[in-house]
Amino acid sequence: MTENDAGDGGVRQAALIVRPTGVGQNLFERLSLQFYKLTWRTPLHSGRLKGKVPLRLITVPEDILNGDAARGQALRMGKFYYQGFEQAFSGLDYQKLALPPTMTDYIHRFGWLRDLAAATNRGEGAPIAASIADDWLIANGMKTREPAWRVDNCAWRLLNMAAGSPLLLSSNDPVYRSRVINHFARVARHLDQSAPRAQSHFTKSLGWAGVVAASLLLPEGKARRAVGEDGLAASLQATIFADGGVVSRSPVQLIELIGLLSLLKQCYNARKEMVPAFLSDAIGRAVPALLGLTHADGGLGAWQGSAHMAAESIEALVKASEVRARPHRQALDWGYQRVSAGKSVLLLDAGPPPLARQSASGCASTLAFELSHGRQRIIVNCGGAALVGSSIPVALARGLRTTAAHSTLCINDTNSTAILQGGQLGKGVAEVGLERRDVDKATRIEASHDGYVRNYGYIHSRLLILRSDGLELRGEDTLLPKGKSKEGTPVHVRFHLGPDIEIMPTENKQTALLRMADGSNWAFAAAGGTLAVDESLWVDEEGRPHPTHQLVIGADSGKGGLTFSWQLRHLG
Repeated sequence: MTENDAGDGGVRQAALIVRPTGVGQNLFERLSLQFYKLTWRTPLHSGRLKGKVPLRLITVPEDILNGDAARGQALRMGKFYYQGFEQAFSGLDYQKLALPPTMTDYIHRFGWLRDLAAATNRGEGAPIAASIADDWLIANGMKTREPAWRVDNCAWRLLNMAAGSPLLLSSNDPVYRSRVINHFARVARHLDQSAPRAQSHFTKSLGWAGVVAASLLLPEGKARRAVGEDGLAASLQATIFADGGVVSRSPVQLIELIGLLSLLKQCYNARKEMVPAFLSDAIGRAVPALLGLTHADGGLGAWQGSAHMAAESIEALVKASEVRARPHRQALDWGYQRVSAGKSVLLLDAGPPPLARQSASGCASTLAFELSHGRQRIIVNCGGAALVGSSIPVALARGLRTTAAHSTLCINDTNSTAILQGGQLGKGVAEVGLERRDVDKATRIEASHDGYVRNYGYIHSRLLILRSDGLELRGEDTLLPKGKSKEGTPVHVRFHLGPDIEIMPTENKQTALLRMADGSNWAFAAAGGTLAVDESLWVDEEGRPHPTHQLVIGADSGKGGLTFSWQLRHLG
């Protein structure tokens, strides 16, 4: 796919991107939500979930999402396997599931059905699916509690159970089959009540998608469909920017949304119903926004908690979406810039952090960049903060959200946007200035943020110039005094290196030679400050950290500010 040239068309374009303030969930809304969740434990909510039980599913949607055969083989061996963590079925307490959050959601969402289907045939897989599902339903089917009955998990479970119903409903046991069908009805009624009350726009969108799916899959869904489609249309409008990005700025959430909406679209197709225009439009805008964060090899960069994802995963998702689109060149609302030059791709976080209420593993990454050439990632961010699991403990995940875990400037090892004890994003970057234009045989981006003004009295300005052949990137990071600046403060600009890069010693201490896995060589040169090498890591899509290194330019801030100039050049 080629890059989308819609946008500035080579003409100078400047923007000031402001993080909204004064918009939050008020106390009354929070208390109302807490009270509603308390009712889950009472006969009141149990009564809401009772009603006429459907005798069958009206239709079975095609499962267009890819399963993981390795995880499916683990299921055949009697254990769940997810992001490096294994858990045997035997002795597993499905009520508590004291497991990493990502694996807990994997089990509650019945995503394992897809993996089982990828590794076995219906005859062999159906008894395994029925055994897991029955144990889960006995433990959780009639007891409404989190995380099993969290809105997003319910929406995914309903759609995954429907798409996996050939495996799930092959049993001849009438009691088990009744339990499964009854659960469809209870989840649908729970979503009717819970989707409008979800905390974030994103979760509301997932919840309403579940409501619409239930209206298409279960009998007597006409009224539910009308309400559900209205709710979904409104929530998607609040969740997805005009340029296709999500308000959390999280690629992880955008991937999840594209996947669920693509499954929902299959429910319409299975019923031979026309897909609503708002749904097709949402997927059509989301896909090019996601592709705008892909590198030269087609894989995803690491932004706002996401990990480095392989091209195959992105290609499979795009195929499932049935959207053919070019990557966005720039997305001001989504907050990312993409420059494609020769075999190189430059990605830049040029937007303020998301609001605390809408963020998911939000990172203090403003003005961080990544650079790839061909299949080689050269400069990266550590990534993986959203993949808390066996290899990414909570403490490490918190560290991966910091400014120092990204390829950008950091003052006194503090974050450009605060990360609070509870995990929410606090004060910091409120405004980001941006100017992008095409110059003679190069693309020039100049951006700035005010995240360090309050505590240190400096604006961080970053200039990036990528030559049109992609073989040279020049940069300049500057601290501009604003107000009362703190002189003598340690400042570092970090460049986290991608995998399999060897750093070769040179006589010039301000220069580092980088030998890539493909045998090519690049030279990194710094002017201003002292160049050093330190340890680093990057996280893959399975949540596994890999050791690597980082180049660090360091100096102390001065009265008139500070400037670091640097250059990354291909040597052959």
